[in-house]
Amino acid sequence: MKRFFSPISSKLPQSSSSAQNAPQVEENLNQLDETHHSAKRFKQGVDFDSLPADPKKRIPIRDYHPDERDEIRRAYIQRGPHQPRIREFPQSDLFGLKRRFNRKWFKKYHDWLEYSVTEDAAYCLCCYLFQDESIHQGGGETFSSIGFRSWHKKKRLDTHIGKSNSVHNQAKKKCEDLMRQEQSIQAAFVKLSNQTKLEHKIRLKASIEVARLLLNQGLAFRGHREDESSLNKGNFLEILSWYAKRCDKIDELVLKRLQNDR
Repeated sequence: MKRFFSPISSKLPQSSSSAQNAPQVEENLNQLDETHHSAKRFKQGVDFDSLPADPKKRIPIRDYHPDERDEIRRAYIQRGPHQPRIREFPQSDLFGLKRRFNRKWFKKYHDWLEYSVTEDAAYCLCCYLFQDESIHQGGGETFSSIGFRSWHKKKRLDTHIGKSNSVHNQAKKKCEDLMRQEQSIQAAFVKLSNQTKLEHKIRLKASIEVARLLLNQGLAFRGHREDESSLNKGNFLEILSWYAKRCDKIDELVLKRLQNDR
């Protein structure tokens, strides 16, 4: 039969505007839906548990996607500076003298000093996380990417810290501010009761299901009039209303809330 008759599509013809917007809207809906189905989720394939610990093996922060940087920074801050417990650090020949990294420095500079076993060099966690164009001041580039190996110049560590407005201290403050911001967000979410979380999930799921139906059929979302006196409030609200009549929870949490917000 297919030799004589062309198959008829089962889908309704899509309007050009709906077809163009459908992929982007569908992607946004998938992201929202995924948030409620997965407690642990990686952005763009980044596995935060597998981030390199050794400072020399790390990717520069600016090479990550902007949306990922703060999450990666938090992961490193929560780990703390990489300070391997080595019994004897390797010696280097400096001007005819044998010098090595002093493990006592970890105690004095406990909140930022790092050591790379791969490079036999010292680094600054704060400056790595928030390096910018002015990072060369105070030896910032040395401690953020190149690595410090002048073991006979211990004063360079204090010089790197500098005064209160130094690049290092600015980077350190950004680390502290970032973690305070994360704690504030977590605290606000914890305050939500289980009932509130459940209601939010019901509202979101109902809206996503109706939106997907409209996208699959290529139908417009809104009508010309959506007020209470309108006989046809548009596809989205009308289908949501039909859905609500079959579920008391949706009627209570979605439609009545929409009416109260107007």
